[in-house]
Amino acid sequence: MSYLDHIKACNNANLSRYARFRIGNAPLGAVRSDFANALIGLGGDFVRDENGEFGFARHIQTPAQRNDTLHRATVQLCGTGHIRHLHGERFDVRASLSEAPLCQLDRFAMPHFGFRSWGVHMNGYVRKSDGLHMWIAKRSQDKPTYPGMLDNMVAGGQPAGLGFRENMIKECAEEADIPSSLADGLQAVGTVSYLYETDEGLKPDVMVNYDLELPETFEPRCADGEVERFDLLPVAEVAEIVRSGFDFKFNCALVIIDFLIRHGYLTADNEPDYGDLITGLHRDINR
Repeated sequence: MSYLDHIKACNNANLSRYARFRIGNAPLGAVRSDFANALIGLGGDFVRDENGEFGFARHIQTPAQRNDTLHRATVQLCGTGHIRHLHGERFDVRASLSEAPLCQLDRFAMPHFGFRSWGVHMNGYVRKSDGLHMWIAKRSQDKPTYPGMLDNMVAGGQPAGLGFRENMIKECAEEADIPSSLADGLQAVGTVSYLYETDEGLKPDVMVNYDLELPETFEPRCADGEVERFDLLPVAEVAEIVRSGFDFKFNCALVIIDFLIRHGYLTADNEPDYGDLITGLHRDINR
């Protein structure tokens, strides 16, 4: 196994199985045929055009109208079993960060429509006399998604109405009991993107990443029950866990690989797949 296997695993989507979902002229999502048929079956709010692409009917023009339509549709489709369950937290649907949201959708319904989700992930690390160590979270066994898997120290989806840094600081407090006095040291370090296919649909997602150097005296606390425990591990041990298996939640492994590259643990001299890792961490998610 290699680091590159994680890139491949996170970019497993077969786009031939999907039809575009457009909002206006923008191709914002993609739907499978069974889910598309379920949308059409709800009535006249969703339409299929002559090219086989999907979108809202003409009478649905404003963000508020789209939100109402999506809310009604997802509740109905949850009742019919096309969506297993809803979360209750809404994510923005937008073409890019520079553009205003076109609508909002329950976070658990995002893959069914193939809309892009954003999230925040944080690498918490400590400088010790024998080198860098990373705080690694182990997800609770009762988490509805990826229970018991390894995770970045703090991570979360990006809900509507919050800035990315604001959300990251909130998640630091909620998940690891990191006080704002320490969270203020967050360093924005870029993004990782991928095109992942799940049982529910397509995840053309972007993770906005942060590093946070923490003092040796700080110990995180499992504050909201989503994490079973935190372990402080030497970076070399974390790197080997990622390189040799799939113990980490699928997208969290990419955040670790990005950290290893940025901090000089993976280089063009010691990693034969270095070039492919660099490009693979930044998938063109519009393809």
